[in-house]
Amino acid sequence: MWAIRAQQTDGISDMVQLRKYLGLALASIIVLLVVIQIIPYGRNHTNPPVRMEPAWPSQEVRNLAVRACYACHSNETTWPWYSNIAPASWLIQRDVDEGRRELNYSEWDRPQKEARESAKTVREGEMPQWYYVLLHPSANLSSTERASLIQGFETMFGAGER
Repeated sequence: MWAIRAQQTDGISDMVQLRKYLGLALASIIVLLVVIQIIPYGRNHTNPPVRMEPAWPSQEVRNLAVRACYACHSNETTWPWYSNIAPASWLIQRDVDEGRRELNYSEWDRPQKEARESAKTVREGEMPQWYYVLLHPSANLSSTERASLIQGFETMFGAGER
């Protein structure tokens, strides 16, 4: 009987110790999340002026591109509240910086080397990216809308690689 009671006591002390470690781990994560807020990267939420847009084949194609592409591929980014909180701010800033560098519908007066790939990336489901669609359901295009956007991109830029 004493051995059974000792085993129960050991189990209880193990649980207390586990809770202590979990509490310490949680406190460490919270402190880390607070401390990383002082890193300035990810808060440069500027929208340079729109210099020139492409000649859209229709207003519908432009509207679809605005819904699905403009957050990262234009100078008209709407910065959500969570874009101010690290580490999400770092990921969002990186995506916008990279998206604008690769293809920017607001700076059509400079070469857009990735424009010819627009139809292909939408057709293959690479764009808009799945995690963007999770947070922005309006960017989730129906099959008809996706086909219209692809056709519009092909009219504007060519089919790209098939």
